[in-house]
Amino acid sequence: MEWLDLPDPASQEYEDPYRNLDQDTLEDVIEVARLRAMQEQAGSLAGEDALRLEERLASLEEQGVDADWLISQRWIVAERRERAATLGNAAFDGQEITLSGFAISAPTEEDGTSVLYLVELPGLCSHMPPPAPNQLVQVRLAEEWTPEYLHQPVRVTGRMKIDPTDKVFQVVDGDVAMKATWQLEAAAVEDFRPDPRKMGANSEWIEQLRAGLRASKTAPHKQGE
Repeated sequence: MEWLDLPDPASQEYEDPYRNLDQDTLEDVIEVARLRAMQEQAGSLAGEDALRLEERLASLEEQGVDADWLISQRWIVAERRERAATLGNAAFDGQEITLSGFAISAPTEEDGTSVLYLVELPGLCSHMPPPAPNQLVQVRLAEEWTPEYLHQPVRVTGRMKIDPTDKVFQVVDGDVAMKATWQLEAAAVEDFRPDPRKMGANSEWIEQLRAGLRASKTAPHKQGE
């Protein structure tokens, strides 16, 4: 399977009135929300705060933006985004699959099971934040095996299931919250040698990765992706 298969397809398509706002407009809406909260708490606004609210509302109205309506939608949109980031594709729940990615070592489970995490791209969870939970896979290994280095490229085969986990452990130089929607009971782990960091540009596997990344960047996305 591919990484794009992991999220629940239905949850990826949703209305998000914030999506097409430019940064300046979004900042104006945030400022209005802040001032509205102050107004509600104090009963009224005065001085510079009242003037700032009036100016922001006038600017947004000129752009055809209903700030108060947008603010009323924030929790609805937050819930939609949460579902899009956490729900897994039920079509693969319980299926035997093969998935390629980059391995991150994890502490052994309390029952003694060796564990690693699989991410789509090197750098995630270390130099970059963790991906969305439905783009992170906790891999439980049938036998003891650990990556030789951070983000070692591997291909894992086993039974995939939706079983959310939430762990915190040290990855490089600090604790990282690893929230994974998926759990993979690995029957086999195939690692790629030699170390791709030392391989030349002619490496077939590295070239395949580069081609895949280029394709993912140019492929059309559905609304909400």
